[in-house]
Amino acid sequence: MGVYKLKDFKKLLDTEEYKFLKEHPRLGNRIMLLGVGGSYAYGTDYENSDIDFRGITLNLPSDLLGLTKFEQYEDRKTDTVIYSFNKMIRLLLECNPNTCEILGLEKEGYMILSELGQELVDNRSLFLTKRAAKSFGGYAQAQIRRLQNAIARDSMPQAQREQHILNSVQNSLEEFHRHFASFDKGSIRLYIDRAENPQFETEIFVDANYRHLPLRDYENMWGVMRSVVSSYDKIGKRGKKDDNHLNKHAMHTIRLFMMAIDILEKGEICTRRTKEQGLLLKIRNGGFRKEDGGFLPEYFDILSDYEQRMERASKESALPEEPDMEKVEAFVEYVNRKALEV
Repeated sequence: MGVYKLKDFKKLLDTEEYKFLKEHPRLGNRIMLLGVGGSYAYGTDYENSDIDFRGITLNLPSDLLGLTKFEQYEDRKTDTVIYSFNKMIRLLLECNPNTCEILGLEKEGYMILSELGQELVDNRSLFLTKRAAKSFGGYAQAQIRRLQNAIARDSMPQAQREQHILNSVQNSLEEFHRHFASFDKGSIRLYIDRAENPQFETEIFVDANYRHLPLRDYENMWGVMRSVVSSYDKIGKRGKKDDNHLNKHAMHTIRLFMMAIDILEKGEICTRRTKEQGLLLKIRNGGFRKEDGGFLPEYFDILSDYEQRMERASKESALPEEPDMEKVEAFVEYVNRKALEV
């Protein structure tokens, strides 16, 4: 679909379903901006696409001067998420893809855009750094693992699949270990051996030895591993819905690389992929799928090309390594002083 249905979207804001936007004390005239998200934002929408709204709202005076705390407002019925300004800034400093894209919409993509909202959009370059390679690349790699996991779950022999699970778990744990660079609480070893489960040929085993490890860190680590394993152990054959999900994962992987390259090469956030719309729609519609459920080599060639382009762009980018925190803090203070007046 070539253009936003902006008038239709604006009409939605006046319906009973969206009355929370006007009535909730943290929203109303405190909303800085509200724009389309998902497929309508990317230009990959079709007749039955869901409508997602994403926005930013000013913190209350009690958040800034008192004891209240607010991160985001979420309405699941309408798939609307509105971040507090302060949380949005923290995410933007990490070049978080889900929040960067909110500032990269075309003008027609915003249903609400206050003066402060426009100033935030105008100052989005404050948050663009080489961190984009890691953040967008990390999200893209997560999408790739989902593709690999789904294909492996359906087609690999059990022993080979177990090895694939092990690789996925280890990849997922890399972020945990990076977070604890000087980790001296103990160790964990994952390996494959002859199965004790009579239904398996081989099985993943764990040798773990920890002392004085915070419970929440332990829970997070095991949660990561459990999530990967459970994704493989779902029972039943892949259906039409699962195929659609795989196609969307494949499309979003490429889209994330596209956005990262724009940020690194041009210093721009381009959420709506007009020029690449045909390619993205072809991927989402299954144009690169094989009869056995896998993906054609052409898809992986495209994927490899974008990965290499992002790596090259990261090395050659003129963007700073880190944001200029003095300028960011001055802008945040300016906005929050205005928030006290609303």
